[in-house]
Amino acid sequence: MGDPAGIGPELCLQLFGASAPHLDCELTIFGSNDILAKAADATGHPRIDSSLDFGPVPNCTPGTISSETGAASYLYLAKAIEATMAGEFDGIVTCPINKAALSLAGIPHPGHTEILVEETKTENHCMMLTSQEITCSLVTTHCSIAAVPSLLSCDRILEVIRLTADAMQKIRNHPPHLTVLGLNPHAGEEGLFGDEESRLIAPAVEKARQSGISLSDPLPPDTAFLPHIRRATDAYICMYHDQGLIPLKTLSFETAVNTTLGLPIVRTSVDHGTALDIAWQGKASPTSLFEAVKLASQLSSQQKN
Repeated sequence: MGDPAGIGPELCLQLFGASAPHLDCELTIFGSNDILAKAADATGHPRIDSSLDFGPVPNCTPGTISSETGAASYLYLAKAIEATMAGEFDGIVTCPINKAALSLAGIPHPGHTEILVEETKTENHCMMLTSQEITCSLVTTHCSIAAVPSLLSCDRILEVIRLTADAMQKIRNHPPHLTVLGLNPHAGEEGLFGDEESRLIAPAVEKARQSGISLSDPLPPDTAFLPHIRRATDAYICMYHDQGLIPLKTLSFETAVNTTLGLPIVRTSVDHGTALDIAWQGKASPTSLFEAVKLASQLSSQQKN
């Protein structure tokens, strides 16, 4: 259900509403029946009962950050991971959580991905956001821009390339072509603006090619998303968070899906935040959540086969 004070509860209500598309799977909400009922009354959506109810959330005010909502959102996720790892479910779809609320609750993780990685004891992983228009995988995620260069390595870039190529083969059902971005302006301009391209990114590209993956040399980020390059690209390998998410959200804000690659379980998510400014007002679009459920169902079926 995500953060109870955000738009997650009303998105869950819409999954069971008349406007929801046909979804070839069974759904169980990890959350609070009390919150779902209150959100339904506030938004005008029909009431539903959560199959797994973890009780009321104290001091939950729609649109307000609190330690109680942060603790609740962590509880829902932790229990969903536990049940899915035990084989009770085929995958997890997450509604948005609030990083500030998590911090207030004393949760030492900046988001879903880091919690999932720790709880499943996953070593090789990455965040990928995908839509029909564009797909981007991230080498680094929730960190400062200043920290990005120190977090890059040839091995990490190669790991993200391999995970992305495998995922896109499953999603698109053909060998993918990946476009790799440089870190610096003009992809370093032959070392004038930085050497990460020649020292780290290009060697990772060469190793990936040797294993049969089709991909570009490191491209200047400011021209890599031009239409003719997007048409030839199945997925982009981006060096940092906003390098991939700015073009992705510009092109596919309502339809993109976030998925964590490398986990032993399927996990997808909406590609947006808790939208506290419109929470419980009946304004939230469920399109990204619908797409996340569809992708989780597809990946779960392929994993079982």
